[in-house]
Amino acid sequence: MLLLCTPLAWWVAQGKSRHLRTLTEAAVALPLILPPTVLGFYLLILFSPSGLIGQFTETGLAFTFTGLVIGSVLYSLPFVVQPLSASFAQIDPRLLQLGRSQGLGKRQLLQRLVLPVSGHAFVTAAVLGFAHTLGEFGVVLMIGGNIPGETQVLSILLFDEVETLNFEAAHTIAASLLGASFLLLVLLYGWQRHRRGRYVAA
Repeated sequence: MLLLCTPLAWWVAQGKSRHLRTLTEAAVALPLILPPTVLGFYLLILFSPSGLIGQFTETGLAFTFTGLVIGSVLYSLPFVVQPLSASFAQIDPRLLQLGRSQGLGKRQLLQRLVLPVSGHAFVTAAVLGFAHTLGEFGVVLMIGGNIPGETQVLSILLFDEVETLNFEAAHTIAASLLGASFLLLVLLYGWQRHRRGRYVAA
């Protein structure tokens, strides 16, 4: 996911065209305000055997694990792109220009300048993206359906257990998701606080 979001975040923060950057930023942020079923519906059309994307596969990507993963990644884009772009925007373009004038290539600039400055943002983006994907419901239900052993995720399994009034199993699943999500956020915010403390002390 970071492989997709890193160049996207860099374009949003450092791209040359202000108008295209604005359009890209707005498109990335859409999942924050769109009902998940809206995104899921259009992805379902695109992934169907006759859809723009699905037609290039034998049976389409709808109701497959691959389609579910793609949908989850797209729906989690803002949680990964925004922390990265906010950090990239703080990098002085003059430093990048200086590095290029010294003969540094893109990979060297990434290793010597971007990663040391924005390493914390990559950690934040990875944790938030994973935590959000873990609890996603609407998009994965629309695209992946509810196929046990293939596209049934924990959030959908929880819904199934509630529908069948199996509250004991539902409680186990809900508590597991709650505990995992809370633990991830505690670790993330604790690490960020510790990092800020070390920075101030230095």
